[in-house]
Amino acid sequence: MRKVLFIGGSINQTSQMHQIARELPEFQPYFTPYYADKGLEKFLTKMGLTRTTVLGEKLVNRCRTYLQDHRLNIDFGGESHDYDLVFTGSDLVIQENIRHLPIVLVQEGMTDPENWLYHLYKSMPFLPRWTAGTATNGLSDAYRYFCVASEGYRDLFISKGVQPEKIRVTGIPNFDNCQRYYDNDFPHRDFVLVCTSDARETFKFENRRRFIDRAVEIAAGRQLIFKLHPNENFARSTAEINRWAPGALVYTSGSAEEMIANCQVLITAYSTTVYVGLALGKEVYSDIDLEDLKRLTPLQNGNAARQIAEVGRELLNPVHAQAC
Repeated sequence: MRKVLFIGGSINQTSQMHQIARELPEFQPYFTPYYADKGLEKFLTKMGLTRTTVLGEKLVNRCRTYLQDHRLNIDFGGESHDYDLVFTGSDLVIQENIRHLPIVLVQEGMTDPENWLYHLYKSMPFLPRWTAGTATNGLSDAYRYFCVASEGYRDLFISKGVQPEKIRVTGIPNFDNCQRYYDNDFPHRDFVLVCTSDARETFKFENRRRFIDRAVEIAAGRQLIFKLHPNENFARSTAEINRWAPGALVYTSGSAEEMIANCQVLITAYSTTVYVGLALGKEVYSDIDLEDLKRLTPLQNGNAARQIAEVGRELLNPVHAQAC
């Protein structure tokens, strides 16, 4: 039986990989947290300087726990087997031991803005892609195909330099059927929800006081609920909310998507969760232009994992793909 390696990372990335693997029952799947097996990234990880990234201990352990809880085959770093195919949720690092293999890159969610670091990388492409964050997703060109969320994202990635023939518009798991989030047992209804980001933890600027003040103003006396990003400093963020938005509820865990389904209003700064709100027709506030967001909103086809799996299947069974 041929073997496929699925490289996770955040819980979103890892659960996406899990869903894709379910659609490939004829192959033997193995999973790994995100890893660095060479160069600067490996050195920085050993020095503990990647703590707030998917290479850091916190997110690696969270990924490992997910894999263990779901009783999935774990091969940390993809070292124990010879693989026929790789699926990954990020190409900011292309691990040395998968470079010779066919790779399917899967868009995780919203990409970082094209700030000065992005333009610095574009002018000096010898820099590590991760210096510009996820704004450089897709720019490695080390994959056979790049599965993206929507036609809008296809256009965006092409404008950045991704080869059009490598892009497949499949939708992305976790964001391809937002209607399902209405089926939930979250106890609150008709509130104003704020989904925060980990901008500060990933060395980006955020005026959190101004963000909270804006949320209080929009809520206008309605119940305010904050769902913190999993990578945030929970103690700091909770203290800030208690100080500047007294009476607001704070959740550090739980499904943000289900909370969005139950809310009246969604407020974000820069978060993929905004697409759930748009797909469900919620009143949405964001730091990003809403018309741009609507254009980028992931396809609601309900079968993104199956379509992405088929892309991988085509790579391993080209004759079958042609026949289909």
